[in-house]
Amino acid sequence: MAATSLPSPAIETDQEYSAALKLYNEIIPTLPKSKGWWFDHLSQYKGFWLSSQFAVKGVIFIHNHFIFKPDDIILSTYPKCGTTWLRALLFAIVNRNVYDFSNHPLLKSNPQDFVPFLEGFVYYGPSVFDNLPSPRLLSTHLPFSLFPESITTASGCGKFVYICRNPKDVLVSKWHFAQKIRPKELPPFSFEEAFEMFCNGVSHYGPYWDHVLSYWRASLEAPEKVLFLKYEDMKKEPLVHVKRLAEFIGQPFSVEEEDNGVVEEIIKLCSFEKLSNLEVNKRSTKTNEKFIIKNSDFFRKGEVGDWKNHLTSEMAARIDQITEEKLHGSGLTFA
Repeated sequence: MAATSLPSPAIETDQEYSAALKLYNEIIPTLPKSKGWWFDHLSQYKGFWLSSQFAVKGVIFIHNHFIFKPDDIILSTYPKCGTTWLRALLFAIVNRNVYDFSNHPLLKSNPQDFVPFLEGFVYYGPSVFDNLPSPRLLSTHLPFSLFPESITTASGCGKFVYICRNPKDVLVSKWHFAQKIRPKELPPFSFEEAFEMFCNGVSHYGPYWDHVLSYWRASLEAPEKVLFLKYEDMKKEPLVHVKRLAEFIGQPFSVEEEDNGVVEEIIKLCSFEKLSNLEVNKRSTKTNEKFIIKNSDFFRKGEVGDWKNHLTSEMAARIDQITEEKLHGSGLTFA
């Protein structure tokens, strides 16, 4: 897989595109609305709170204007659960025989430059993804239930790699992210307000627990289709889980590669310490239609348990209670 950065998208105007756009414009006014964390509002679509400009539009175009390939690998996360790390790891695993670690593309570009955000680009047309070599690595924050059956069924195209994280750390990380990119013309957004909204399920791609359960249940039903990972487990035993990733996507490490320390090199290359201190991730800036976002905005601490520095004991107990109720009987737990 070559390190091909995405081209500047040119919106397509074929009949399928026009039909999808018409459907989107018809649906948006009918959806319930709520205050957003960094956009001005969120829309509730099929049980999840999504940004109307990107996520809702993206879902509609994925269903009506995108063709998945059999070997596609979909990197799935709820926001602030390790998306950048997972992008880097999978890109490095897939390309380990293409690039030298001393001069790797990840040393010069942010991982998102090589793993496009599916719902953020899909409505520009399939041609945006045409130059991506096989297997295509695609990133998404969408819950499993919002994908078409053509990819979610056991015999459907592609595979999903999902990583989740303790909801208390997710809340803290997401609020800090919102503080960085929230447009200055919008009113301040307090942590207490973010806490209430998160607990009520009103956050980008939330409710969080429904999002996690959609992939957890899919991984139980079709483990060959969906690999379910926990951020905390990967931080604790990166060697074990990087090898699991490689095996799941059909590119296991050979004995020779393991003996030569290839797995360790990938872990080192993709570590928070390495990526966050690269010049490209300190200075580069991207301008969105609604806000300016810097590569550095995707890096804060990368720690497990930072929620203890932000949540009161009452706040922590409330999230724990919600988590226990939501996940009861599923077999999924968070330490």
